[in-house]
Amino acid sequence: MAASKVLRRKPMLIDRRDFLKAAGAAFLSSLAPQAFADTLATDAVFATAYQRRDGSYGAAILSEAGKILHAVDLPDRGHDITFDPVSGRSVVFARQPGTFFVAFRHKGDAPPMTVNSIAGRHFFGHGVFSPDGRLLYTTENDFDNAAGMVGVYDAANGFARVGEFPTHGVGPHELLLLADGRTIAIANGGIETHPDFGRAKLNLPTMKPSFVLVDRFTGDLVEKHELPPELHQLSIRHMDTDQTGAVWFGCQHEGPATEQPALVGRAVRGKDLQLIDMEPRVLYGFRNYIGSVAANREAGTVAVTSPQGNAYAVIEAASGNVLAVESLTEVCGAAPDRAGFIVSTGTGVVVEPGGRSSRDESYVWDNHMLRIG
Repeated sequence: MAASKVLRRKPMLIDRRDFLKAAGAAFLSSLAPQAFADTLATDAVFATAYQRRDGSYGAAILSEAGKILHAVDLPDRGHDITFDPVSGRSVVFARQPGTFFVAFRHKGDAPPMTVNSIAGRHFFGHGVFSPDGRLLYTTENDFDNAAGMVGVYDAANGFARVGEFPTHGVGPHELLLLADGRTIAIANGGIETHPDFGRAKLNLPTMKPSFVLVDRFTGDLVEKHELPPELHQLSIRHMDTDQTGAVWFGCQHEGPATEQPALVGRAVRGKDLQLIDMEPRVLYGFRNYIGSVAANREAGTVAVTSPQGNAYAVIEAASGNVLAVESLTEVCGAAPDRAGFIVSTGTGVVVEPGGRSSRDESYVWDNHMLRIG
């Protein structure tokens, strides 16, 4: 077990010409005139799940200005999205404890494919493709044994489930494939759940969150880092990698509201976890909850969002210093865009770098945004 010490963010970009080439004439001809104009005008394409005000669910490809370019319906609430540039497919995952994911193509030349979890498992809302696009890895709950698992799916064969390996922890949430193409980083939130009890948290007094590295080829544990005992209720949830390959993670605290532990940290292979010290006014403003983490590798910054605190912060990756804090109601989705970040909210707002915003009150944008490219 590695100790932690205190130091004094389901997203990718595609150039519009590449996107148009990949999408093809059929996709473009299917767009309404305004959507076509938005596609031509945008330099970035983003993906996110949403809920409509009528109670239905879906996933959308958005322009930088927050305009929907393509959408698919979902059977229930989605969470995060991953993209495979080899096949041009995205996969949107059900929110915990959902039992489906949906694969779809942005150009609409094939119907979406819904894949259900096997008996005894549910998804945690996150997944990642292998570099060649042939395999999909998902975080799953073996709920009768209270064990985290990574499910392995053959993306070239109808997403047939071909294996699994343990996450070496409880309640895995987000997972990332690191730059070596072999190592998967997993945030084990430490929270036990069971679908018989919905989203109820069953083990708060005995939580053991952890950050682990696992070999995706063998399933072997490479590294495991647990938070110190006094932080055992600090659930590690969401992650992204910065320009150096360090993994930044955000947490939600399940202990008393009067406690105000650090909520953001970074993990460097072979080293202890490092929790980032923030000024009390910034830390307290997050209300013990980080909902999303996104890194802008070109700018050397990380964004963390808090829908509970109606705020997000931008951190300098090299120093860990907070560069800016912004207030925005129900902000959660974040993705790198130009020298900054694009963020979305549960009130239907999308804010571009520089502050220009759009609002569509018929949509509730969900927790995450994916920058495709």
